[in-house]
Formats: sequence, structure tokens, C-alpha cells
Amino acid sequence: MIPIGDDNYGRTTTPYVNYILIALNLLVFIVFQGAGNNLEFTYAFSTVPQEIISGEDLVTENQVYIESTTGQQFIIPGLQPTPISVYMTLLTAMFMHGGWAHIGGNMLYLWIFGDNLEDRLGHGRFLAFYLLTGLLASLSHVAASVLLGDNLLIPSLGASGAIAGVLGGYLLLFPRNRVRVIMVRVVTQVRAIFAVGLWFVLQLVGGLGSVTGGSDGVAYAAHIGGFIAGLALIKLFDAGRSAQYDFT
Repeated sequence: MIPIGDDNYGRTTTPYVNYILIALNLLVFIVFQGAGNNLEFTYAFSTVPQEIISGEDLVTENQVYIESTTGQQFIIPGLQPTPISVYMTLLTAMFMHGGWAHIGGNMLYLWIFGDNLEDRLGHGRFLAFYLLTGLLASLSHVAASVLLGDNLLIPSLGASGAIAGVLGGYLLLFPRNRVRVIMVRVVTQVRAIFAVGLWFVLQLVGGLGSVTGGSDGVAYAAHIGGFIAGLALIKLFDAGRSAQYDFT
């Protein structure tokens, strides 16, 4: 099930912050990450759990990877020097991605669900909500990596945690909004509580799989942590704001 749109008829403001966030993510990925090819930049500014725990910048040696079918060798850069505080990578990593599919999926979700939340919260509150839930999502990933005994030197990156927070907030504020989705090659409409709820269930299933040893490289703990943070914080950020729409 792929979301492609939602109810926007009651929106009264232009979601400038949402547009800027999308633009920044694209800018960082295309210009600074070289569309995923500048691994030195990526490994310098992504979040490394061990660095967050120790507060120390870590640099590791390059590794040689041999493709099993062709025998071709690739050099994978190790962790690079971080020219800022390692704790700032909790923020910078939120604007970096691992590939076109990664950023494309994230920006699609942000485009669909972020504008409604910004309209409801206001520009400043929405930005603060986005960044805070993203930071909490990253910390959830660090904590889960420690608890599960994962490799603490594997860097993480992506806007998924912050967008998960947006989804959590959206679910509570607009549970009855209709979301257009592609389901088995058919475009249909479902309630937000179903579309977003199913997304969260899939994250729980994926997270359970990673616990049992079936890791696929996705930071499910960040998704789950960001979503829960969104659920927990949205009413606080929404305090004093009047409900403008909730479609039936």
C-alpha cells in the first residue's frame, strides 16, 4: 500500500516549512552527498551510536569489499572525521539519505502528511515538533542498538524518524481523514487511521524481525521511537490551536 495523497480541502495556510524541509533534504542528498556517491561526507555527518554514547569522534580504516559474483573489488570508506560535535550528527543525519529510493519514499510521506500538520500547528511549532521527534527517534535507535548488542559503529541516517513523528501526530489529529493509496494496482481511499496504523504495524513487525536476527538494514527502532514521540507530544504542541478540519 503506497499513499499518494490525502484531504487538503480545509488547509488554510501554505506549508512553507514543509516545502523547505523537503528542499533541504534534496539539496543535501544531491549536492553534498553527491546523490549517494560522496561516502566521505555521509560517513562524517551521519549518526554513529558509539560516538553518541562516548562523546568521542571515531575514525576507522577503509574496508575492501569483494562482490561475490563478479569478483570486483570496492573500497568502502571507514568512519570519517566529524568537523562538528558528534552530538550534532543527531541533527545532520536527519537530512541525509542512503539512495534515491530512500529519499523518494521519505519525501513522499512528508509531502502528503506534513502540510496538514503544519497547517494545524503553525509554522514554528511544526518545525520544532519535526526536529524534536526526529532527535528522539535517533536516540531511540542508539538505545536499541545498545540493548540489542548491535554493531555500534554502523552509521545511521535519514528523515524517517522525524517523518514517523509526523505520522504519529497526524494519526491523533486527523484519524478520519481520507488518504489516497495504491493498493494492489488500484487507487482507492482509506481512513488515515488505517493507512498510518498499517504503516506502524509493519514497523513493529520489521523491528521484531531485527530482534530475532533478520536485520534488513532498516532502523526500525528510530521509526517506532519517532512515531511514539509524535503520539506523546502532539497534544502538547497542539495546545491552544483550534481544530480546523477532520473529514468524515
